Amino acid sequence: MRCNRIWPSVLAAFLLASAACMRPSPSMVEIAEGQQATPAPPTAPEVPSATVLHEVRPGVPVDGPLTVREVAERVKPAVVQIVTEQGVTIRDLFGSSRGRATGIGSGVIFDQAGYILTNYHVVADARAIAVALPDGRTFDARPVGTDPDTDLAVLQIPSGNLPVAPLGDSDRLAVGDGVVAIGNALGLPGGPTVTTGVVSALGRTVQEPASETDEPGPVLYDVIQTDAAINPGNSGGPLVNLAGEVVGINTLIAGTTDSGIRAQGIGFAIAINTAKPIAEQLVTLGRAVHPYLGIVFQWVGGASARQLRSDGQQGVLIERVQPGSPAAQAGLQRGDIITQVDGQLLRDEATLPKEIQKHRPGDTLELTVVRGDTERTVRVTLAERPRR
Repeated sequence: MRCNRIWPSVLAAFLLASAACMRPSPSMVEIAEGQQATPAPPTAPEVPSATVLHEVRPGVPVDGPLTVREVAERVKPAVVQIVTEQGVTIRDLFGSSRGRATGIGSGVIFDQAGYILTNYHVVADARAIAVALPDGRTFDARPVGTDPDTDLAVLQIPSGNLPVAPLGDSDRLAVGDGVVAIGNALGLPGGPTVTTGVVSALGRTVQEPASETDEPGPVLYDVIQTDAAINPGNSGGPLVNLAGEVVGINTLIAGTTDSGIRAQGIGFAIAINTAKPIAEQLVTLGRAVHPYLGIVFQWVGGASARQLRSDGQQGVLIERVQPGSPAAQAGLQRGDIITQVDGQLLRDEATLPKEIQKHRPGDTLELTVVRGDTERTVRVTLAERPRR
């Protein structure tokens, strides 16, 4: 169960389509079969004696921005193709078995120990996972940990002479910065696809599509929007700045509006500063531990504040309090508006979730809450979020 789900928002009109590993829907299976019906691992060449990935190291600046070609040369060797065998058997119209469904996605090696960062939806429900490097080497991958709430997962392949991509600082991004998306778009043979664009917006809040069981997808906060082309198969691949550092994990593309208008050039990547602490927990604990408040809320500010008659108050309007949650125990109610957390004004719908994520279960938050005409301070002790 998610703590804070955004309801009406600017992006609510979009049908968000995961830039996913190609799932076993008829169209996706058809694409996969047309290109590589059974994604056979390429013949592994002799491993070179040394792999030189890049001269750029985390925290070490370069002299000016790199060219797209230089970024690709430095990062692409660490971008892997992930092929999963799903627990579904494909059958033809006569009921004859045609083999098991496969999915194709991307990931990025971020540690010499063989750790790979990718999306949860790339490897969810996989019976087996294989990884192919651009140099032709292939491995069976071991799931280290997954976190459906942030749509992140860590895999591991055997260590030894692996290319590694450096992780950057997504907080240093600005709208208009050049970025490069690298991933296995459409599962095309011949290695990862490289596309370019800019940071179109920062701090977006988006909800992923419902799962095949119609369970609502997780709400992702502080997401990077880019116009770099992202397609099915790109999921889990890196969004890279022009210093050759990974600043995001490509995850979603916008589909069509309710009126049927096709969105153009709108893709989303999980900020690497969101992903890094999750990856660390997955490596060390095998799971992610999230602090939990226990409310469903809607952002109010500007015109929406007037429409909802919140007397101009900017903050999050509580739509539902989860029974037994820390919010319920602290006395928060439907209709309350939270305007500050630990003395910090809420600037947008992502501020509260971001501040909560800076804490651990057991920590206490001080919330400024407006109820009717009264402003009060409420202290809430966070719990651990129930697992999905």
